[in-house]
Amino acid sequence: MSSHQVVVIGLGATGRAIATSLLQRIDVDVVGAADQDPRLVGQDLGVLLGGTANGVVVTSSPTTLPAANLAVVATTSDLAQVADTLVPLLERSYNVISICEELAYPWESHPELARRLHEAATAHGVTVLGSGANPGVLMDTLPLLLTALTQRALSVRIRRRTNMSRYGAILTKFGLGLTPTQFDQDRRRGQVLGHHGFEQAIGALAAGLGWDLDAIEVDDVAATIVTSSPRDGDHVRIEPGQISAVTHAARGLVNGQVVIDLEIMFGFFESTDSVTAGDDYEIVGEEQVIELRSSVGFDSFLSTIAAAVNAAAAVIEAPPGLLSMGDLPVRALAAKGGRRDLAAHGSCAHLDSVENAG
Repeated sequence: MSSHQVVVIGLGATGRAIATSLLQRIDVDVVGAADQDPRLVGQDLGVLLGGTANGVVVTSSPTTLPAANLAVVATTSDLAQVADTLVPLLERSYNVISICEELAYPWESHPELARRLHEAATAHGVTVLGSGANPGVLMDTLPLLLTALTQRALSVRIRRRTNMSRYGAILTKFGLGLTPTQFDQDRRRGQVLGHHGFEQAIGALAAGLGWDLDAIEVDDVAATIVTSSPRDGDHVRIEPGQISAVTHAARGLVNGQVVIDLEIMFGFFESTDSVTAGDDYEIVGEEQVIELRSSVGFDSFLSTIAAAVNAAAAVIEAPPGLLSMGDLPVRALAAKGGRRDLAAHGSCAHLDSVENAG
């Protein structure tokens, strides 16, 4: 099996977990890594990830990375910021995967940036893809696939209740760990934003179904649970009187009717709560109602890593241009566990240690 050369840009918790998974695969070869954090620059990537030295030295800028088939970018959710990183990579003929949520389907939300990225990619014969769990799979590609079971989908309703106790710094944008007063103040200041990617998920789902939406409505994120007892996560402790769960919702409308109805509750859940982690899908079809339920919910962190890594070879082999996850063949995105060499690069337990770092 031929090995594709890959570089990784952004070595926060998610970027490190992606890099660790890529190092475990036999169909890719990690040849470079970059991060702006001066504490990481100059370190051997293998050692940084808790393994043995592999000769890949972390650099401070993507401009100094070696040539490769693919660049995986794990930096920011803001497409306007990440585009300044992506375009030079495309111009150097890297195929690119980014976990930037706003890249998942930017044609409606960021039309000028989408066109700029598409033109840069096609001009240099490469592909750029926004990948991840949500958006990317859970609220767009997965329900789109499920609609294959009906000849005409009438509406899509998804409710996710996702455990956030694995996360660290990212929790601040959700407002978890704040008092209700702090939450209201920070939301007014634009510091509490909730989920990035509703517009992209709804846009991708509507495009796949051929629906011409009147509008996409995104609510303000709202506090849902104020805990009365301490709740411990891997990096953060939520104290009594602080917010332990928030809810964020959005919808797409056709002729004034809601046809796509999405809601996510992000939280540190306990058995005493009125809700627990879990995911529910309902697709109302002309012939039947299609339902999918997960009593524990899809792990957003691990699913994001898997979606990005499983798409690596598919992006390299895809046609040029700006694509979404739904544009790629299902078989190309399917799990490739047989392409992992755990003995050479550690185990799943090692991945757990990396995802909890930083």
